[in-house]
Amino acid sequence: QVQLAESGGGSVQAGGSLRLSCQASGLTAGGCMGWFRQAPGKEREGVATAYSYGGNRYYADSVKGRFTISRDNAKNMLYLQMTSLNSQDTAMYYCAARPGWLPGCALANARAYVNWGQGTQVTVSS
Repeated sequence: QVQLAESGGGSVQAGGSLRLSCQASGLTAGGCMGWFRQAPGKEREGVATAYSYGGNRYYADSVKGRFTISRDNAKNMLYLQMTSLNSQDTAMYYCAARPGWLPGCALANARAYVNWGQGTQVTVSS
């Protein structure tokens, strides 16, 4: 059984940084993991995804150059380093995982992910 637990959210002023972490257990080798976010009244959207192997990372246009996703497969950890935060980044952030590969690790298709954490809130004040 896959379990995902996020941590690291909080409140920060615009221009600040946060690092989200996701502890995973029960994952099978060779799958995608990613960060998604959902703001009130909006659909869940992909932020960044990464496959188990190789260095391919995929980012939403809105976060390119500001956010960095990384994986530590040995520790079953997924991270999201967020810099230059702005009010548009305010949302609940979710860690997600799915077995196998899809193009772009399904950055634009949250429904392709089968395992989800409970989420961690990120609030950016201007």
